[in-house]
Amino acid sequence: MSRTIGTVYLTVADLERSQHFYQHNIGLTLHRQEGRTAVLGVGQEEMLILQEQPGARPQSGVTGLYHFAILVPNRHELGRTLRHLIETETPLGGFADHLVSEAIYLNDPDGHGIEIYRDRPEAEWPRRNGQIEMASIQLNIPELLALVQDDQTPWQGLAAGTIMGHIHLHVSDLKQAVAFYQQILGMDLITYYGRSAAFVSYNGYHHHVGLNTWAGEGAPPPPDDAPQLRWYQLRLPDAAALLTIIQRAQTHNWPVQDQGQGVFIQDPSQNRIMLTV
Repeated sequence: MSRTIGTVYLTVADLERSQHFYQHNIGLTLHRQEGRTAVLGVGQEEMLILQEQPGARPQSGVTGLYHFAILVPNRHELGRTLRHLIETETPLGGFADHLVSEAIYLNDPDGHGIEIYRDRPEAEWPRRNGQIEMASIQLNIPELLALVQDDQTPWQGLAAGTIMGHIHLHVSDLKQAVAFYQQILGMDLITYYGRSAAFVSYNGYHHHVGLNTWAGEGAPPPPDDAPQLRWYQLRLPDAAALLTIIQRAQTHNWPVQDQGQGVFIQDPSQNRIMLTV
């Protein structure tokens, strides 16, 4: 499975508060800090950039981040993570069994949505007429915790091999968003979830990007003073794949900007994407 979603870049109101939360509660490691910006991850994997914007206030009814999703290597590690979240009295927002995965949901201190999940083996993903089926049913929490009841290994953060698995975005127009991710970024439409959400991906994954209009159809981008998603990184397999996207964007008169560290493009709802190889 390709590691397609890379770093997620967020603004936060209080960097010290956010660093403590992501290190102590979530289990990321601080890689480096430069002034009001901190980079965190697991092992060598850079997963999150936090930039402080003092006074930033959460906004609802806007496009942007619904949640970013941290993918742990297996079910045992999901159980260990859940136990740690309980032990640290971290407020949890929900749980779900999506048939293809099992997930824990919560928010950071600025209201940024977080999913922590594990994938079932692809051979177990249910399909109908060749299409992946997903749902949201009750997660078996007692069974998950029972998996780790005899594991007394001290918590040292999220396990090696943890990556950014996918990202889920609020968009203003679902049809326009799906068209952009298909026609310009070249993703496949995996499935719709009702009339207000869709999931797209590369290489047959259940989704690398989720799209929804749950903040309202026609929702505007967040104001500058809101904690928000600045961009997320989309890793492409090689330079040819990047060039193909640039050429598609040019064909559709869609602006792209080469800013050295990556090529930047925005979806129709102004969610910003950094394309890298």
